[in-house]
Amino acid sequence: MALIGPSGRPLTGSTPKTAPGAASPGALIKDGSIDTFAADVLDASKQVPVIVDFWAPWCGPCKQLGPALEKVVNEAKGAVRLVKINIDENQEIARQLRIQSIPTVFAFRDGQPVDGFMGAVPESQLRTFVQQLTGGAAGHDQAENILVSADEAYAAGDVAGAAQAYGHVLQDEPGHPRAVAGLARCYLKSGDVERARKTLGLVRPDGASDEAIRIVDAELKLREQAAMAGDSAPLRARLDTEPNNHQVRFDLALALDATGDREGAIGELLELVRRDRKWNDDAARKHLVTFFEAMGPTDPRTLAARRQLSSILFS
Repeated sequence: MALIGPSGRPLTGSTPKTAPGAASPGALIKDGSIDTFAADVLDASKQVPVIVDFWAPWCGPCKQLGPALEKVVNEAKGAVRLVKINIDENQEIARQLRIQSIPTVFAFRDGQPVDGFMGAVPESQLRTFVQQLTGGAAGHDQAENILVSADEAYAAGDVAGAAQAYGHVLQDEPGHPRAVAGLARCYLKSGDVERARKTLGLVRPDGASDEAIRIVDAELKLREQAAMAGDSAPLRARLDTEPNNHQVRFDLALALDATGDREGAIGELLELVRRDRKWNDDAARKHLVTFFEAMGPTDPRTLAARRQLSSILFS
């Protein structure tokens, strides 16, 4: 890329005079201009990737993207740098780069643009963007950072962003247990049980017993069983008249879980264990154990139900 400077000569990477008020040369985040573009972007990108954020004071989405982008760049701890360019003050750069709308973000490596996007995007996608830009520089830590951001995105309801991040880890490390489990969990969240099951099968052999895999596998089993459950209302009505009908109580637990009432389902199974712990080859207790695996050992519901189950079994 050959941007043209104020003198009419190409900006080839020679170091110009630093603009008044500009940040120090080693800063991770700088305000840039056409005078500093060669040094701060073209030259600097030969050492580490440089992200250029084109913005304007009047741009609402820019105000959302800017702080999030700065946060993610700071978290990268020097693996990438950020240059912020106000297009109102640098219209010539915007014209030469054919920027049609803002915010627009370009990523430079070795003096050339290699990636970019337009518009404000979630923080989780920004982390993925930075991780992709830095390549394998961070090794294991890179994958770990992406997984953390993916987990955060999933917890925040950004299932698409989480799936993208998990998928990026799997591109670099096929079969990675946490990434496989995370992507399968995203499919589960969207209701695609079959695709979640196929995704879980992608885990590498040594990761099949990983806790994250076991949790999603248990959740899959629960979803598959819940899919065969009937409507909870008639089952509840029947149980009111037949309180010792253990099969109806068990079916009610499945139906409640299918509607998202897992605590209600746990309650019915605990009651079934209390009434007849050996019924149908310990079916209620075994199903409770599957619940515990799906929710994880530290989930408050698991801890409370385990205490209740122990109290029933050893009373």
